[in-house]
Amino acid sequence: MRLRGVFRAAKLPNGQRAIGTKWVFKIKRKADGSIEKYKARLVAKGFKQKYGIDYTETFSPVVKYVTLRMIIAIAKYFGWPLDQLDVVTAFLYGIMKELVFCAVPEGVDLDGDFDCLELVKAIYGLKQASRVWNETFDEFVCSIGFQVSAFDPCLYVKIVDGHCVLVLVYVDDVLITGSSPELIARTKTDLKTRFEMTDSGKCAFTAA
Repeated sequence: MRLRGVFRAAKLPNGQRAIGTKWVFKIKRKADGSIEKYKARLVAKGFKQKYGIDYTETFSPVVKYVTLRMIIAIAKYFGWPLDQLDVVTAFLYGIMKELVFCAVPEGVDLDGDFDCLELVKAIYGLKQASRVWNETFDEFVCSIGFQVSAFDPCLYVKIVDGHCVLVLVYVDDVLITGSSPELIARTKTDLKTRFEMTDSGKCAFTAA
């Protein structure tokens, strides 16, 4: 989180309040059920946020189930590759627009007179975290030539020299398919230059 510049040590201003945080521990498993890794995530106690002060807009789109099924069916029908990627700690890429402070997490010591942390990035648990991440991903994907589908805001389409590439995002999971393996590879490279990602290769299963 320090490498991502998520926090900035601060002194709580008069009239401001710090949102609490807590550690959440989880075991991530592979498709076969075996343990892949142990994870520790710091989350904000977003239920203590106040509308109009700590957040405003919270809506973020979620892929339609019919869209997911359609993309899988299209890839299967045409024999296109269908690759799956996972954005590592995706929410930490979203830059905060509101001024929000959080309590110092357990196990963290601050130097000097600092008594809290200012949130520069949107950590998990904040009411606006999903929206901020979606806006960040949307802005980047559109900057590399993709267009948002009118059918589903979580589906992105790019046409190059008669070839099609489709990118589908489900929170922090990304599916990529298309008629050109070269364009798929280029898209994956572009995404990896902006976001730290785990490339699972061929899609074996989906969360939906």
